Amino acid sequence: MSEADAQAISVPHTPEGSAVTDLIMTIFRANGRLLRGGDTLSKELGLTAARWQVLGAIAQTPKTVAQIARDYELTRQGILWVVQSLVKDGMVELVKNPDHRRAKLVRNTDKGRETFEEVSRRQHIWSNDLGQAFNTAELQAAVDVVRRLSEMARGTEEDDE
Repeated sequence: MSEADAQAISVPHTPEGSAVTDLIMTIFRANGRLLRGGDTLSKELGLTAARWQVLGAIAQTPKTVAQIARDYELTRQGILWVVQSLVKDGMVELVKNPDHRRAKLVRNTDKGRETFEEVSRRQHIWSNDLGQAFNTAELQAAVDVVRRLSEMARGTEEDDE
């Protein structure tokens, strides 16, 4: 380890920095648990959390793979892989995009729409059950903090595009 690395590690957290680190680690754990919960809700419907996310992204209007990736801050390659599996299973279709020659729009098929509606119904029951442990003000405060942290973290990302 270089002296600079050792010096960087020896910088102590402020109380706020320690609390942010705790929050980030809690978000990571919660994310994993929520994804597993989503997988459980959707498994018998032929979905994973990622496939569910794509169906939801296009529930109201068709979008390109790049638009879906931007909406969820994921890679285009990852979304393309999920879209291709959904096409294979007949849940989405790629249709002509009037705004772009090459970038097709991803659109739910009837099967995809019905599957999304059913998993959404299950999710409403699940989130209603989870929500009973909190009041609305607590949940809104949590949303506000996580949203603000997310926006602040966006400013520290390297632009990889």
